[in-house]
Amino acid sequence: MTKISIPARLRSPGWWARPLAVVAAVGAVAACGSPQAASGNLAVRNCGVEMKFPSPAQRMFVNDGNLISMVLALGAQEQTVAVSSLKRDADTLRKHYGDAVDRLNSVAPDYPSRETVLAQRPDVMVAGWNYGYSEAANLTPDSLRAAGVAPYVLTESCRRPDGERGVVDAWTALRTDLTALGAITGRTEKATQVNSDLDKRLSALLAAPQAAKRPTVFVFDSASDTVMSSGKFGAPQAILEAAGARNALDDVDDTWTAVSWERVAAADPDAIVFVDYPPQSYQQKVDLLRGKPGIQNLRAVTEGRFLNLPYALWTSGPLNIDAAEQVRAQLERWNMVPPSGIRPASDDTVR
Repeated sequence: MTKISIPARLRSPGWWARPLAVVAAVGAVAACGSPQAASGNLAVRNCGVEMKFPSPAQRMFVNDGNLISMVLALGAQEQTVAVSSLKRDADTLRKHYGDAVDRLNSVAPDYPSRETVLAQRPDVMVAGWNYGYSEAANLTPDSLRAAGVAPYVLTESCRRPDGERGVVDAWTALRTDLTALGAITGRTEKATQVNSDLDKRLSALLAAPQAAKRPTVFVFDSASDTVMSSGKFGAPQAILEAAGARNALDDVDDTWTAVSWERVAAADPDAIVFVDYPPQSYQQKVDLLRGKPGIQNLRAVTEGRFLNLPYALWTSGPLNIDAAEQVRAQLERWNMVPPSGIRPASDDTVR
């Protein structure tokens, strides 16, 4: 049996500068084990557990824009039988991946039911906890496995023994998923290329001049009585750090999480970045901030230091590096970090 082991390597100083052993390992396995992999005997370590996958997968069901972006980045759209939760990210993905987006078979506008997934007869499902997998909906890795579908779990969403999500830093989580999905789809070379591009652009950001004191940025996903944001294991943490900023919730051991309005007030961030997706519009979020006592006088609010980027850029996926470049550029425009000469590869700002 072809076996791929993806190490749960925690971040350490200088980790981004070292070649990823996981990429080399998968490349070596693909070179010597492709006949076995093609027979469906591929083992991948996912969320700390070794799982079997057909390789190359031919009928993947993929949920959510960030996971769909991984498939598109790998060029595996023809091996994707169906997708769900595409609509909110379709324009963003089309901008980055072209009309391949329009050829995807979208079978559910939001998170799918188990019945919807099984009706497509997939050989692999790609989703994550809070990215489609749900005990309440009985759409779980275990229930899919029992139905003969191999489930892949987004690494950013992997659960720890305490039940919280997040087991490695976000860049490692992203590389892990691209490498694993590259192996599952038989596209290891393309996965290596995508990771190499990520490394090159990330290295440029990390080498850029830094502010004497990093500006504090609050990630504003959505809000009601509480505010949905992101802690130190979420993709926004990695994005903000790469851009030269500090995540206001870098002490929270979680990925996406809700905090009180008092926590927002206590952070008094230099800037606020928004995750753009329904049902709350950008203007509704701004109005909430400007109309709430104790929040309306925060520096970021009074100065209007807001940046609104699409969901697919903030959730774990290959467009995270585009988000980091665009946050860096905006911080420079606000004179919060020194000029770097970095030019974002795209402009995804939603105005």
